[in-house]
Amino acid sequence: NTATPIEGFANVGDLVKDSNWKEIAEKASGDTITFEPTDLDAVVPAPKKIVCVGLNYANHIQEMGRPLPEHPTLFVKFADALVGPYDDVIVPEWANKALDWEGELAVVISKRARRVKEADAKDYIAGYAVMNDYTTRDYQYRAPAASPQWHQGKSLEKSSGFGPWMTTPDSFEFGGELATYLEGEKVQSTPTNDLVFTPEFLIEYISHIYPLDAGDVIITGTPGGVGHARDPKRYIGDGESVKVEIEGLGHIENKTVFE
Repeated sequence: NTATPIEGFANVGDLVKDSNWKEIAEKASGDTITFEPTDLDAVVPAPKKIVCVGLNYANHIQEMGRPLPEHPTLFVKFADALVGPYDDVIVPEWANKALDWEGELAVVISKRARRVKEADAKDYIAGYAVMNDYTTRDYQYRAPAASPQWHQGKSLEKSSGFGPWMTTPDSFEFGGELATYLEGEKVQSTPTNDLVFTPEFLIEYISHIYPLDAGDVIITGTPGGVGHARDPKRYIGDGESVKVEIEGLGHIENKTVFE
C-alpha cells in the first residue's frame, strides 16, 4: 500500500478543519510512502463529537421487533473508543460476556454545521468511512427498560475500528452492500440505502440540537443480523475477527483478544 503525505496535518480530522482542505489534498505532492494496513490509525482519531444513531436500518428495526421510528434515536460514543482499522480489540474480563458486532457507515463532517437544512446538508459532508462498532450488550441494557441509556454499551475503550480511509462523496454511491463477517461468516448484509434516516436528514436533525464541527463523526446505525437478536444469542469469542466491508469504502477488520 502506498500514500502521498499531506504536509502540515497529522490526520484527516486535522485536515478537514482547514476550510481549503479539498484543494490542499488535491495538491499533495510529498514523497510517496509505503505502509502496512496495521500502520493505520483511526481515520479521524480524535473527533470532538461522535454522534451515534440507533435503529436506523429498516431490517434491523424489524428484527428487534420495533416499529419504524418517527425520529432518530441518538447517543454518544467517546473518542477513547476508537482504534485503527486493523488493530486488535483488547477486551477486559468484565466486558467479554455479551460482546456483539455492528457494522456501520460513518459520516465525517466538513465544516461547522448549525441549524442546517436537509437540502443543504451535502455541503457539510467531507466523506464516509467504515466503523466496527463493538457493543457490550450486558452494559447496554443495564439501564431500566423504562429509561434506556445505550451509551455505556457503546464506548468500551479502544473497541471500535474506524477507517480504513475517508472516501469523499464524489467517489461514493449509496445502495451498495454493507456486510459484516465473523470469522469469515457473513452475519450482516444490507444495502446502504436501507437507512430510515439519511446522512442529510441526520445533519439537519442533529444540528438543530447542537452544532457539528469539522471532523465530527455521525455513525449512522447498523443493519439486521446482530448476535443479540438471534435465537440462541451469539456473541464474539476470544480470538475471533470481525470484518466490516462497505461497497465503495473498503473494509476494516479487528481481531478480538480477551485479557
